[in-house]
Parts: sequence; C-alpha cells; structure tokens
Amino acid sequence: MQVQANALRAFCQHALQEVGVEEEDAHITATVLVEADLRGIISHGVARLRQFYVDRVRDGKIVARPQVHVLLDAPATAVIDAGGGLGHPVSHRAMQMAIQKARDLGVGFVTVRNSNHYGIAGYYATMALEHDCIGLSMTNSSPLVVPTFGRVAKLGTNPIAVAAPAGDEYPYVLDMATSTVPAGKIEVYDRLGKPLPEGWVIDEAGQPVTDAAQAIEHRRQHAEGGHLPLGGAGELLSGHKGYGLALWVEIFCALLSGAPCSYETYPNRPGRKPQPAQVSHFFGAWRVEQFRPLDEFRAAMDDLQRELKDTPKVAGQSRIYVHGEKEYIERDRRSREGIPLNPKVVVDLQLMAEELRIDFDL
Repeated sequence: MQVQANALRAFCQHALQEVGVEEEDAHITATVLVEADLRGIISHGVARLRQFYVDRVRDGKIVARPQVHVLLDAPATAVIDAGGGLGHPVSHRAMQMAIQKARDLGVGFVTVRNSNHYGIAGYYATMALEHDCIGLSMTNSSPLVVPTFGRVAKLGTNPIAVAAPAGDEYPYVLDMATSTVPAGKIEVYDRLGKPLPEGWVIDEAGQPVTDAAQAIEHRRQHAEGGHLPLGGAGELLSGHKGYGLALWVEIFCALLSGAPCSYETYPNRPGRKPQPAQVSHFFGAWRVEQFRPLDEFRAAMDDLQRELKDTPKVAGQSRIYVHGEKEYIERDRRSREGIPLNPKVVVDLQLMAEELRIDFDL
C-alpha cells in the first residue's frame, strides 16, 4: 500500500487527538513519525503509532496534556521537565530553544527529563540546518543493551544524531544507535519474517538469538540477555567502543538533566499502576559563523564529500555515500511516489482506527 505523506500525517494526528493529545502536540508527533517513513527509517515511523504512543496514552503511561516546565534557563543552556508527555513535542521545542541560543550566543544546549520516546534522533539535529547551525540530538531509552562482557541489559540503544550544512551537496546527517541495531530493526525483521544476523541479540547465556519474534518476546518478559553494543560482543571488533558511546549518551541525557539512567526507565510492570517512562534527551546547536565564514564552511563540506565519493571503489560497488545522502534521496522519491506501508502495519492501523472510531481514509 502506497500512502501520500500528507494523508498519513493527518491520520496520525487525528488518532493522537482522539486520545486527548493537544492539536499542536499531535501535529508535531505525527510530523516526526511520517518524516521517519519518508526518509526510509521504517523502524521508527507510523508502525509505532499504536504501540508506542496511542496505547501508552490510553493506558496512562504517557500524559496526553502534560505540564511542561523550564527548570533552568541560562544564556547558553536550559533544562526542561516534559511532565511525562510525548517526547516529540517537547524535543521539538527544546531544539528550537537550543537553536535560538546558538543564534544569540553561538552555542546552545538543552536537556530534557521526564519524557518519552521521541522518534528519530536525526529529525531534531536537522532542524538546525536551516539556521546555518550544526545540530546534535541524543536520547537514552529503555534498557535493551548489555555492557561489554555483561549478560543483563543496562543501557538503552541510546542514539546519537549530528547534522551539518553543506553547499551543493546534501547536508551531512549521522543518525545512529549505539547498539548494533536499534530495537525497531528487530521489529522490522519480525514483520518480514527474516532471521536476525548473529551479533545483534544474545540470550541469558550469552548465545546469539536469530529469531526476531523470540528476541521481542524476550524483551517483553524482561529476561536476561539483550542487544549488543555497536561492534558486537567482546572487544575484538570494538564492542567496548559502542558501550562507551552509549554511556556517553547516558551522561549527557540522564546525569546532566537529573533523570534516571536507562536501567531505571520504563518501570511499568503488569498489575502495577502505570508509571512514567522517565526518558531523557540532550540537544545542541552551534552557529557555524562563530567559527568561520559560512560560505567557506559550506564549500569545504562539499569538497570533503566529493573527495570521499571519488574514492576508488571495491569490486562490485559503483557508489560511495556520505551519511544522510541515502535518506535525502529516499525522501525525494517517497514524497513523489508515496510511502509504502507493510501489510501488517496497515492492518494494525486499521484496527486502531476501528477502536478509536475514526476513518481509515488513506
């Protein structure tokens, strides 16, 4: 099924408003979700609308209309309490605040605590580009990742995103989990019925898990084992570096904002009163002209990218990409042709529409 972005965005916004989310917050959240699908990051798109957001609002795990408070607002920094609401609206506004501080002072950094899952990290980093800034976005998340040599998940997939403007070339956009793959990639493999590669997930004995459904069920039961940090098991292929990056995210997001670390987030258990997720985020922006003239920086970015893409290719390969390039190309294509939705995602959205008594008019 191919769906136009505007129709899909309107449907997502309608669903969120139907469970009590304020119109502007619903619009921002829907925009971030659809943007993920436009960029081809289907692990974080509308496939998560029901389970991650609508159901959690209905269950009381996410506050539909939170009381958001700015706890600290210094010239170059700020700390925001999201009030247990959706992660997307508060993150959008926090990044706007970081950008404004960068426009005023050259740099701006904002942390957010008491929040929820905020979608793709790259969305917020790329917000800085139209303001001639470099953008940074990070978040901690539920405990899914084992530390190097460990067999119990303590860290989140803890993504990092950085975006920098260019001239004629596409902007540089790095959007990566600090685990081998994000949790959503496991869900994609499950929908497609594909086996997981070894090196993504381990069980309680430290053995590879290759069945996606088993990996998801393992996670739901809070069993031992979990995802491996970027680089895989042990230190031979530098798994300790992915572990270190995940820890860096915890320091910037949780410790700086005064929030719980990943292993303390999502404290909900069956039979207990719903508890807030307590996820935290970090946003940063740098104004390029505080370092060098903007046109010089853009030209240098173009030169760097062209040098990399002109590198002699290995056998069988015809093109080298720079981070973000594939997503910009895919976004252009899907904006024209529509967003393809997996049949299982379509069924899930239809069921949700029936439950909410809204039209599924895509």
